[in-house]
Amino acid sequence: MKRVIAYCLLSVVLCLLLAGCKVYSFTGASVPADIHSVSIELFQNRASNGPVSLSQTFTDKLKFKMQTDANLKQVASEGDLQFSGAITGYTFTSDAPVANATSGLNKLTITVQVHFVNAKDEKDKWDQSFSRYAQYSSSDDISSVEDRLIGEINTQLVDDIFQKALVKW
Repeated sequence: MKRVIAYCLLSVVLCLLLAGCKVYSFTGASVPADIHSVSIELFQNRASNGPVSLSQTFTDKLKFKMQTDANLKQVASEGDLQFSGAITGYTFTSDAPVANATSGLNKLTITVQVHFVNAKDEKDKWDQSFSRYAQYSSSDDISSVEDRLIGEINTQLVDDIFQKALVKW
C-alpha cells in the first residue's frame, strides 16, 4: 500500500513540475517558461482573388490556436512571440482528369507567407511560405463549398504554422 501511495505522489509531483515549467503540453508544443504572450498582425489578402473575409478568418483561426493550444495571452503588439504576413495565393485548379470530362475534381489552394519572431530568443525567427489545398467535385458549385474548403485549408495552414513555431520536432 505504501508503494502505491509513493507512486501516486511521484506522479503528481512530476505532472506539476512539467506543467509549471511549460515544457510539455498535450498538443506537443514546447513553450518555454519565459514565453507568455503572442501578437498576431492581420494577415492581409495580397492574392488576386478570394473572399473579402479571408484575411480575418485566417488571422482569427491563428489567434485562437495560439490562445487555446499554447495558452498564450493575446497582445496588440510586441508579444513574446510575433506573427505577421500575408495571404499570397488563392487559386482554383483542375485536378484528376476523367474520360469525356474536363476534370473529376477541382482544387482550391491557399498560400500564406509568414514572418515569425521569438522576442526572447533572437535566433528563433523565420520567414516561410505555407501552402495547403482542398479538393472538391467538379460537379459542385464553388459558392456552395467555398466556406467549408477555406475552413479546412485554414485549419491545416494554422496547424503547420503552430508546428513550425512551437513544436519543433
